[in-house]
Amino acid sequence: MRDGESVIRLAMTQTAPSLSEQLRAQASAEAPLAFRQAPHNIDAEQALLGAILVNNEANDRASSLLKAEHFYDPLHAQIYETLGKLIGAGKQATPITMRTFFENSEPIDQSLTVPQYLARLAVNATSIINVPDYARTIYDLAVRRQLITIGEELVNTAFDSPIDQPPEKQIQEAEGRLYSLAENGKYGSGFVSFGHALKEAILMAGAAYERDGGLSGLATGLTDLDNKMGGLQSSDLIVLAGRPSMGKTALVTNIAFNVAKAYREEQQPDGTMKAINGGKVGFFSLEMSAEQLATRILAEQAEISSEKIRRGMINEEEFRRLAAVSQQMSVAPLFIDQTGGITIAQLSARARKLKRQYGLNLLIVDYLQLLAGSSKSSQANRVQEITEITTGLKALAKELAVPVIALSQLSRAVEQREDKRPQLSDLRESGSIEQDADVVMFVFREEYYIERTKPDEGTEKFAEWQANMERCAGKAEVIIGKQRHGPVGTVTLSFEGQYTRFGNLAPGSYTEHQSYE
Repeated sequence: MRDGESVIRLAMTQTAPSLSEQLRAQASAEAPLAFRQAPHNIDAEQALLGAILVNNEANDRASSLLKAEHFYDPLHAQIYETLGKLIGAGKQATPITMRTFFENSEPIDQSLTVPQYLARLAVNATSIINVPDYARTIYDLAVRRQLITIGEELVNTAFDSPIDQPPEKQIQEAEGRLYSLAENGKYGSGFVSFGHALKEAILMAGAAYERDGGLSGLATGLTDLDNKMGGLQSSDLIVLAGRPSMGKTALVTNIAFNVAKAYREEQQPDGTMKAINGGKVGFFSLEMSAEQLATRILAEQAEISSEKIRRGMINEEEFRRLAAVSQQMSVAPLFIDQTGGITIAQLSARARKLKRQYGLNLLIVDYLQLLAGSSKSSQANRVQEITEITTGLKALAKELAVPVIALSQLSRAVEQREDKRPQLSDLRESGSIEQDADVVMFVFREEYYIERTKPDEGTEKFAEWQANMERCAGKAEVIIGKQRHGPVGTVTLSFEGQYTRFGNLAPGSYTEHQSYE
């Protein structure tokens, strides 16, 4: 035997499993998997139904959370649904009144009919004090079963995926189902007393008294706008709209950095940290990249043209200024998500995650029309999809208790009018946007339109044009077309186009007119 063959045989004898090992492995592979039942609690279901049968008031405590499909046992689901209908009709639900609906039902076994089972549930019922606990147990187990179903379908689809369903689509569908599952359990906190609401109002007024500028909301850094709105109010959906090149992204970028730059926090008696000024900002940039946004803010703070920064046309002194400003900016709590084409469900999930991990005081979406709704709404029509998006943004603002600023495009109807100032009817799909928003603001720069009507020099019209340009040069208007908490009207700001920066005008440099809704 050659040396090479002996080496190979020796290696095979050392690595190959023995016959007994092979048989054990085969036996374990053929052994049936242990059967696992879906999570459920029959005792809790019986205790809850029995409590309702004995005292119908228990149904009020359970119905705010539970639906019939949350029950594991189909008979229990049917009993719970019938109880709800009977009590909802103003009738008494007892084993006797329920008998009519279950007399012809199939017996549970040879010795127990459904009416007898109802009587047994009532006899064995405990106090209704534990009803919320039973309801929460049943609900939580139902959620676990739905999670198992979603997981199984996710695995099966991944193993045998159709050609026309890429992984991204499967991920989006799974995220949508998980988001819907998370939202199903949110029924609010119910009624609160007027005294509790008054206490919250006094606390808000006290916080405004102590905060810089005496504002009840977040300061935008633009004094005249803050005075008109009282700052950015918690739980408000604020829509900022404008035609292209009006500067709506520049304005919201200025506000975002002003809020983040002013952030100050202090430790509370319970050990938690609370913002006493400014706030942490989440910015969903669906149109521009994070680098483009950073360049805009850098140009504004360093007072260097963004075009010069992009092209590298800066001298040594300007470069040192950029470096110094960037170091100051890097510590600002401003978080940017540059993912394009996300759905309102994905945006909500990411906003919740941001608040949970880092905290959140202001959320910005640039811009609203680039968001997508669910697959169902998008298949219907665009108006329904926008309705879902604006409703979702308003719900998110209330859930996270932060102001949400959403940018929006305007229709071309503005360009057809002699006065180009926008109004509420110019909003695209204006029905839902105007209805769901707490504040609607428009950005308008008259300078942009006048500049494009420049006549020939030396003519009489040129002198008139030049006078108009001097009147509106470097100025921008923020028109508040709707505000639930205060006046509507126009605020005039300064605008430096080369730095994409909005600022405060000197007092007395303009006349402000305001009206109330």
